[in-house]
Amino acid sequence: MSINTVGIIGAGTMGNGIAQACAVSGIKVVMVDISEAAVAKGIATVAGSLERLIKKEKISAAERDAALARIKGSTRYEDLKSSQLVIEAATENHELKVKILKQIDAMVAPDVIIASNTSSISITKLAAVTSRADRFIGMHFFNPVPMMALVEIIRGLQTSDATHEAVQAMAVALGKTPITVRNSPGFVVNRILVPMINEAFFVLAEGLATPQDIDAGMKLGCNQPIGPLALADMVGLDVCLAVMEVYLSEFGDSKYRACPLLKEMVAAGRLGRKTGRGVYQY
Repeated sequence: MSINTVGIIGAGTMGNGIAQACAVSGIKVVMVDISEAAVAKGIATVAGSLERLIKKEKISAAERDAALARIKGSTRYEDLKSSQLVIEAATENHELKVKILKQIDAMVAPDVIIASNTSSISITKLAAVTSRADRFIGMHFFNPVPMMALVEIIRGLQTSDATHEAVQAMAVALGKTPITVRNSPGFVVNRILVPMINEAFFVLAEGLATPQDIDAGMKLGCNQPIGPLALADMVGLDVCLAVMEVYLSEFGDSKYRACPLLKEMVAAGRLGRKTGRGVYQY
């Protein structure tokens, strides 16, 4: 199955990033959000991002114009009918995603593939609310989408081989490197990453080293571009805590218990960059 038009639900950070990656790769995009303002903001973000690429001499002005011409903004689900693949990129909320997926499922042809850009919600569960569980899959892009090479492709229990192959080929066409993952809480990257961040909080709480030295140790000793505590501030301490709590409830394994210091900082409203204070001051 060749995919030449992709529908995207959500014009926020992830949605407009996926739209840009598709449009730059020559794929037409229909980007849908609930309001004209949200759609316009998403397209403006893509335009700004492409402008920066021109300044860095990564693309030409003509390539920018061609990419923008491939993106159609809309507030109507009816406009998804021309798509061969629809990617749901709404907020990480199970009820909201279910509502959106049912709307997509009712609107598009039976052979259209539906994907969810979720970082934590079960693909098997989401697939079950549609009439095409075999043509449902997870496509977990990483932020910022235009820069990050990885896409986690998550197979639900019902996902067919043909669906997996089509989406894998699509990810490669976007210039991404896909890895295939079985459905499980946190998939692969976040399953490893968030407990590592949590462990850094245990190390901090035990007073083994300063935040600066913990981060320097991981950057210089493990060749990471950013230390785990600075990364937690970037992701949001509340997000890290929520993920750990999902792992603890889903796996029932005490190794996923959240560090008390992480809980304390979230309770204090020190959530990281978004509040101006987390492990570090901003």
